[in-house]
Amino acid sequence: MPRSNHPRRRRASPARGTAAGNGAPSADGELELDRARLGIPERESAPDGEWSVRTITARNAQKEYTCPGCNHPVQPGLAHLVVWREDALFGAEAGLRDRRHWHTNCWRGRSYRYR
Repeated sequence: MPRSNHPRRRRASPARGTAAGNGAPSADGELELDRARLGIPERESAPDGEWSVRTITARNAQKEYTCPGCNHPVQPGLAHLVVWREDALFGAEAGLRDRRHWHTNCWRGRSYRYR
């Protein structure tokens, strides 16, 4: 009998995101939750206004940008943040158009400038 080039399916495969199909989250379960959150920007308040902050994963970082915090490049393949003003002078759309890509540490460190 000739060999088949197609893999055979298993009858009872464990559900995705669970360990051995018993309903318990796998080690990747937390990773999947983070992946679901990445598309949703978080709101942050600072003395200079309201900001929306969205995380960009290393896999999704495709282009080079200049970080406004340190004026160094944000290299492709480096996880970083996209930040825009929610309370921009000319409206939310203008804030979104003026969004900037920050290194994560540069964005977190900027809060110390207000002390």
